[in-house]
Amino acid sequence: MIAIDDAIKKFPKRSNDAHKGDFGHVLVIAGSAGYTGAAYLTSQAAIRTGSGLVTLAIGRSLYEIMATKLTEVMVKPFFETKDYSLSLLAEKELIIFSERCHTVAIGPGISQNKETQHLVRNLIAKLGKPIVLDADGITAFVGHLDILKSAKTKLILTPHPGEMSRLTGKDTAEVQNNRKDIALNFASEYNSVLVLKGHNTIVASPDGEYYVNQTGNAGMATGGVGDILTGMIASFVGQDLDPFTASTLGVHFHGLAGDFALKEKGLLSLVATDLLEKIPEALKTLGWYRPG
Repeated sequence: MIAIDDAIKKFPKRSNDAHKGDFGHVLVIAGSAGYTGAAYLTSQAAIRTGSGLVTLAIGRSLYEIMATKLTEVMVKPFFETKDYSLSLLAEKELIIFSERCHTVAIGPGISQNKETQHLVRNLIAKLGKPIVLDADGITAFVGHLDILKSAKTKLILTPHPGEMSRLTGKDTAEVQNNRKDIALNFASEYNSVLVLKGHNTIVASPDGEYYVNQTGNAGMATGGVGDILTGMIASFVGQDLDPFTASTLGVHFHGLAGDFALKEKGLLSLVATDLLEKIPEALKTLGWYRPG
C-alpha cells in the first residue's frame, strides 16, 4: 500500500514562466437532458484542479445552457439523440477533437440512451488519450467488459459499489466485504486503474499497488460529488501524472475538500458545489507555492 506523502511528492511544481499550455487540456464528454449539472460539476472540478484548458462536449440543444453556465470552460456542441445526449454521429468529430487534448473524462450524466451507450463503447476502443470513465460511462460496459481489454489507451474507472456490482455481476454486499481484493483483481484483469468509491475509497493499479483513502465524510453522500472526483482525476492526468498517482491524489484532495466543506456547512447541508468551492483550500495544503 502506498502512502499519500509519496504520491504528493510526484505532484509537478510550477515555474513563474509557465503558461496554460503547460498544464493539460481535458475533454469532458458528459451531460444530457436533466443531467447538465453532472457536466458542469465535472468540468468545473477539472479547471479548479489546475488544468490549463477544459472543453465540455455536449449535445447541440444543451450548448446554450452550458455555455452560459460555464465561464472558464470551453463548450463545444456535437450531434445529439432525441434525449439531447451525444449520438453516434458525434463519434468521428469527438475522436478528431480529442487528439488536441491530453486526457478525456467520459460518463457523468451522459445518459443510458442505447445509442449514447454504443458511442461510449466505440470511444473506449478508439480514443488514444487516457480516459477517466464514470457513472453512465461505466454502465455502458455492463455485459460488454471485454471491450475494455481492447482499449488503445490507459483507463481509470471510478465506480461506486452499486456500479461495481452491476459491472462484475457480484452482489453489492460481496463487493463491500471484499473491496480491496475485488478492486485489485479487476485492475489486473482489465489493465486499468480501479477507483472503488465509498468509505475509505480504494485505488488499485494493474500491477498490484493500492491506496486506501483516509479523507472524506458521510456528508459527501450526495448527488454530484462523484462527478467532481472524475474531473479532478482527469485534471491530474492531464498534468502529466500517471493514472495511479493521479487517482490517488484525486481521491485524497476530493475527500479533503469535503472535510473542509463539512466544517463550514455541517453534515446534513453539504452539497456538491460546497465541495467544489473548497478544492482551492484543499490544494493549498500542498504547501509548495506562496505568492509574493
